[in-house]
Amino acid sequence: MMRLRMVVLLLLFAGIWSQPASAQLLSGLLGSTTGSASTTSSSSSGGVIVRTNLGLAGLNLVCLLNNCSVVGGLDGDLNQVFLVRPNGGLLADTLAGILRLVTGILNAEVDQILSLPPNPPPATTVPPGLTNSYVVNYFGAPVWYGYANQPAAQIVRVAQAQTGFHVSGAGIVADIDTGVDPNHPALNKVLLQGYDFTRNQPGGSEILDLGQFSGSGCSSCQPAFVNQHTAAMVDQHTAAMVDGSPYAAFGHGTMVMGVIHLVAPTARLLPLKAFHSDGTGNLSDIIRAIYYAVRNQAKVINMSFDLSLNSQELTNAVNFAANHNVISVASSGNDGLQEVVYPAAIKNVMGVASTNNFDQRSSFSNYGNQVVWVAAPGENIVTTYPFGAYASSSGTSFSAPFVSGTASLLFNLTPNMNQSKAALAIAHAKWIGPNMGNGRLDVFSTLSALGWN
Repeated sequence: MMRLRMVVLLLLFAGIWSQPASAQLLSGLLGSTTGSASTTSSSSSGGVIVRTNLGLAGLNLVCLLNNCSVVGGLDGDLNQVFLVRPNGGLLADTLAGILRLVTGILNAEVDQILSLPPNPPPATTVPPGLTNSYVVNYFGAPVWYGYANQPAAQIVRVAQAQTGFHVSGAGIVADIDTGVDPNHPALNKVLLQGYDFTRNQPGGSEILDLGQFSGSGCSSCQPAFVNQHTAAMVDQHTAAMVDGSPYAAFGHGTMVMGVIHLVAPTARLLPLKAFHSDGTGNLSDIIRAIYYAVRNQAKVINMSFDLSLNSQELTNAVNFAANHNVISVASSGNDGLQEVVYPAAIKNVMGVASTNNFDQRSSFSNYGNQVVWVAAPGENIVTTYPFGAYASSSGTSFSAPFVSGTASLLFNLTPNMNQSKAALAIAHAKWIGPNMGNGRLDVFSTLSALGWN
């Protein structure tokens, strides 16, 4: 898997955030070490995701007899999916094998620890949109002109769709990610409180990660990837500078949220923080986040990460969302390969590949119709960044939210929209060749497919 790659170039400038940035560039690395992750059985401190028809009381009894303890439920009041932890030095995969033999245990799988070993690339030039800091009103929020009118939005015809169909986003769009800057001027009017699964507390702020790193400490584990590929160039006046591997993925959630907001500016945004600032997270937290999103009336779930191995309980959670008319979107991954990754390859998920501004597949983007339903621009995307700043970055992470935002626009026209209807509409894309699904996203054509034009 392609490792998370992020280089930050700070464009420091005097005055308030709305003034133009100076040309002075100071470079800093977010994640200055390289590494790799291999698949091994979980350590004794790992957990096991269990599906059971015994309920909490029955599972507690099972654990009493099998040297484990119940950490908590993952599916809210459904009371069927739980995280349990082995005791007394028992390995998680051993416990999973034991539990599968117990009557009333329907599934038991080791909780995967997701990791993002950083491997920063060389710095790239600053796209023009990132230096165009002239402030404009964008559906009631002050944003940079270079963000609202960037090439990617023009390519997929965002403004034409918004104007032609009088849409700007409906319902709640959840993003399972590193969190968000809750005070960003472009986002704060539409942000909901969200939930932090890394701390088990309300709120989805990633600002809390600064100075309080608490990663998984996993040295060898099954990896998943927050799908960001190239340099993140940040324009910020705030002096805060995050540096080093504990912050390799810092800002990712705010950037993804910014793309969703670009397409669907009046949709409410629900930040579900399941990843630490270093890019690590637990599969159990992702599963919890999906059930939480459904329980809290989300219409769309964006997932800009991938796993190389499927999880039955991840599939079950996605199917549960689809059964409740929640649309799921995921990035296809950044290895530049024709390979199968999850959740993009799950049936009830629209996987999204990345293209450049010439409708060519990005060199880093995975491809193949098993993981790609549609493609969207994913290179040099200008978007929001913590501290009220803006950044430009590349990766399938930033292609997926174009589709998630489009799904929100569909709810403007058809309140009873669901996964299958949305997928058929979004399939009205521009054909760009084989192994890229239905082609490159065209937001106007997607809305036209509903027959409202």
